[in-house]
Amino acid sequence: MLTVGSLSRAELRARLSGAGLVLRTGPFANRIRSDVAPLIDSLALMYADYPVEPDGGFVDFHLDLRRSGGLRRWYRSQVHFAYDGTTPFQPLPLGQAYPMLEWTMNWCVSHRAHGYLIIHAAVLEKHGRAIILPAPPGSGKSTLTAALLGHGWRLLSDEMTLVRLDDGVLVPLPRPVSLKNASIDIIRAFRPDAVLSRPVEETTKGTIAHLKAPPDSIARALEPARPACIVFPRWEAGAAIALAPLPKARAFMQVADNSFNYQVLGARGFMALGRLVDASDAYTFRYSSLVDAMALFERLALGAA
Repeated sequence: MLTVGSLSRAELRARLSGAGLVLRTGPFANRIRSDVAPLIDSLALMYADYPVEPDGGFVDFHLDLRRSGGLRRWYRSQVHFAYDGTTPFQPLPLGQAYPMLEWTMNWCVSHRAHGYLIIHAAVLEKHGRAIILPAPPGSGKSTLTAALLGHGWRLLSDEMTLVRLDDGVLVPLPRPVSLKNASIDIIRAFRPDAVLSRPVEETTKGTIAHLKAPPDSIARALEPARPACIVFPRWEAGAAIALAPLPKARAFMQVADNSFNYQVLGARGFMALGRLVDASDAYTFRYSSLVDAMALFERLALGAA
């Protein structure tokens, strides 16, 4: 199998600047074209273990990231994103090209992949039990996800839980984990072995770095999982660890509020979300210590919380 890591830098550059690099991420094939040189190093590091699809096959998303032309090419250079000939975003500074790629890949899935119920949530699996973590920004979701990946959990996704509409199984979309601001140093200290991208400062979300997805999670990207728990995490400085059951009706409404396309799907979304909540125990979770959180999630993985 051809992977990004098996391509030389010259080959990777030629694909990106030519017909495009067709990158396989879970169920999606992404054709990426770019003339932004710094993007090559980030792709080579973060996506080394991902499959590269042959030319001529079906592609789900066509993404173009290009440098500004004219004077902007030399003064305060910017990167522009185009999707199928449209430009849905404003350009960003050139140094933010890699975060922009991650954000645009998320945008493509959340706006186009309506064959799934898409929840804004991390999802991880261990011992055959998948745990969904829906949470707004600032809740500590990605920090918790990055920590769990160092304790034997399989990454299905950090950003989007894909629920198959016909049978309710969870479809993996393992990609790098986005860490922001203080979380970057917290994970560096908690997981010295973690591979992180170069931090990018002054984005709209502050300082951003990405954690490389585990090779085993990428290798198992075609292996779905069954939901076991829905946990709404919240980090709170100095707080004692607390896991509290959440009534299913409230869990349904909170997951719906964290869904990208629940309303778009109509009755199919309602049925899919109902099956998901019925199949899962639901909890609120407050924490301040990652060590305590790891122990509690191990009990959740064993069905013994």
